[in-house]
Amino acid sequence: MSCLLRILNDPPYGTERAYEAPQLALLKKRPEPEMRVFRVGDCAACAEAGQAVPRGDYNVELMLKSLAERGTVVGALGTCMDARALRYEKFLERAKRSSLDAMTEWTLWADKVLTS
Repeated sequence: MSCLLRILNDPPYGTERAYEAPQLALLKKRPEPEMRVFRVGDCAACAEAGQAVPRGDYNVELMLKSLAERGTVVGALGTCMDARALRYEKFLERAKRSSLDAMTEWTLWADKVLTS
């Protein structure tokens, strides 16, 4: 089985990158590759619960929740969360507060690393 790590750093809204990564993962029909998503910078806010978006617009929170329910591990860099006053208590149930050490471990775990 191949292992894929997606490292994302764009904000949840305003660009399409934070939307595209989970969208592509949700479209896949096969169980491979095993995937992890690590969010840094403004992208740490993607895992915050209770996002209110305009009707008909995409919701990054719901896409991440769906990925997590399918077994994708979702991490967010704790220092980026702190710098943006994001509280872990408000994060999705399956999203993890993480560290640079964890990102290093995930990078070594992965066969492929994609960044955006």
